[in-house]
Amino acid sequence: MFSLLSSSSSLPLAPTLTMNDDSMTTRGRRGIYKPKSYFATKHPLPVAFLSTIPTCITAAKKVAVWRVASVNEYTALKNAGTWSLVPLEDNQNIIGCKWVFRIKYNLDGSIDRHKTRLVAKGYHQ
Repeated sequence: MFSLLSSSSSLPLAPTLTMNDDSMTTRGRRGIYKPKSYFATKHPLPVAFLSTIPTCITAAKKVAVWRVASVNEYTALKNAGTWSLVPLEDNQNIIGCKWVFRIKYNLDGSIDRHKTRLVAKGYHQ
């Protein structure tokens, strides 16, 4: 029987690498750091407004401005012919949808409008 890795092999051994190799010069060792170019949010929301944004359509129906915004979004989607109802076949999956609520602000920080979107749950395909 023939062995590829015999003890009498004349192949050179691979050099051993150590993690404590101090001869490598890196940017961090020279004190060169790239400044962070991002923040958590571009336009932080006031804390008072965070509690007024609904998380579901049931909560949004209880507040008049969100109810009007949701009806406007639904009628715009319906008038644009965004979808059509078709009979469900056995080999098809049903993809649900959810409402997303946002408050849009002017540059001076005042409320411009309450915006809603009806989006498909594409991650359920």
